[in-house]
Parts: sequence; C-alpha cells; structure tokens
Amino acid sequence: MTTATQTFGTALIGQTEKALNAILDRQLAGTGITEPQWVTLTLTVVSGGTVARAELIHRVGSATQSTRASVAERIAELTAAGLLRDGGEGHVQVTDEGRERWTQVRAAIDPITRRLWGDLSPEDLATAGRVLNTVLARANAVLATP
Repeated sequence: MTTATQTFGTALIGQTEKALNAILDRQLAGTGITEPQWVTLTLTVVSGGTVARAELIHRVGSATQSTRASVAERIAELTAAGLLRDGGEGHVQVTDEGRERWTQVRAAIDPITRRLWGDLSPEDLATAGRVLNTVLARANAVLATP
C-alpha cells in the first residue's frame, strides 16, 4: 500500500505508530504475548535477564505511560505464562522459555526493521532521532503537568 507523503505532525506520527504496532502485532500473533507484555519482556531481557522489580515497573511505566498497577499485572501475566519468574530479593528474571520466545519474535522483527529504515542514511536517522526525542520529552512534560 502506498501513501502520499505527509507533512510532519501528529497525524504522521500517529499513523506511523499504528503501522509499526500492526507489524508488531502480526509478529506476536500466536505467541500468547500482547504488545504491553512484549514491552515488559523486552525490558527484562535487555536488562540482562534479571532486573529489580521496582526498576522494571518504573522502566515499563515510563516507556508505555502505564500505571504501576498495570505494569505489575503484566509482570504477573508473564510469570503465570512461564516467561518471567521471581528472581529473589525483589528481582524479576526471564525464564529460558521467555528468552526463547523473545528471541524468536526478535528474529522475525529484525529483517522487517532493516527493510523499514536500514537503507536510510545515518544523518537522516540521527535527525529523526533528535526530532522524535524532542517531541517525546515535550509530551512527557505535558503529561507530568496536572
């Protein structure tokens, strides 16, 4: 499907986010993992496989704008599914099954990611990163204001 080039703004950001989530949802289909669970599992794996529960809740909450209670539910769901476990001393740990499932999904996503922006110049990617980080910081500031 081809779309007309759009001017940078909320519509373009929103449509891009929706398209990227649709791609992720396709890769997660049949895995038993939802998108919010994927973020939680990913942040556990990239933290070395073991992370302090409070830190994981903070990281996931910040990344997804979710409440602490909601993130704790995702951790409980992933634990019940055997993808995470209590790592002792207030830590959460990825299980072998969790790491294997994460690796399978990641392996499916990587070639798609390369097709999406692998041929873009480092300068363009740096510019996009700066712009999106600026917008994200400003959006987070708005969310932090009552």
